[in-house]
Amino acid sequence: MPESFLPSRHGFTFDNVWPAQPAVVVPTPFGDVPFGKANGGLCGGMVFAALDYWNAGRQPPASRPPLGTPLYAFIVRRLLESWRLPGGVAKYYEWMGMPDTDSPGLQLFGRPLLTRRGIAYRTVSGEWPAIRGELDRGAPVPLGVITVASRQPRDLALNHQVLAYGYTNTGNEIKVKVYDPNRGRRDDIAISFKSGAAPVTFSHNLGIGGRPVRGFFRTGYRAQRLPSGG
Repeated sequence: MPESFLPSRHGFTFDNVWPAQPAVVVPTPFGDVPFGKANGGLCGGMVFAALDYWNAGRQPPASRPPLGTPLYAFIVRRLLESWRLPGGVAKYYEWMGMPDTDSPGLQLFGRPLLTRRGIAYRTVSGEWPAIRGELDRGAPVPLGVITVASRQPRDLALNHQVLAYGYTNTGNEIKVKVYDPNRGRRDDIAISFKSGAAPVTFSHNLGIGGRPVRGFFRTGYRAQRLPSGG
């Protein structure tokens, strides 16, 4: 097992800023969605690629790769793979449309029989236990982060991806430590929430332009061979 992941040692030295044109247009069940515009868009590719380098026991290259180079192409390919088409995109879209908190579902004679679970419950009760288990085993976990409430497919690109590599649990506050490609090699970036709180809310210092964190989930990761010369 490699040494524990730490953004200051194992993240890319450059942040998630790329040329203004879309790096890739992703065909989704909801239409084409462009990714990779000026101030972000390759976060998932950078997360997966940084984890690939960590798993290989190698430091990622220090210089931002120009368009057309093997490393740039690798990051773009890993972006596509991070979305796990088509099912992965469908999950982002489903979660974007969920309410923040639980709401009444099916009712009988005015009494609720089923509760429609909100995105906060699904994150804390459904996703977090498995994420915590992987972190306890020393395995970093790529996360899809929902930042918008929308039914518009074009808003898929407003969501984010980070890499959870550890956590702290102080009282009922859980702080999930993450590598955020938008923040570079900073070790102080985290998503926090209080277990048992009602309603659950998330605080964070991610580089997502002031948008909230509504919830997060594991994305399917498999290590890949590093690019030649990388």
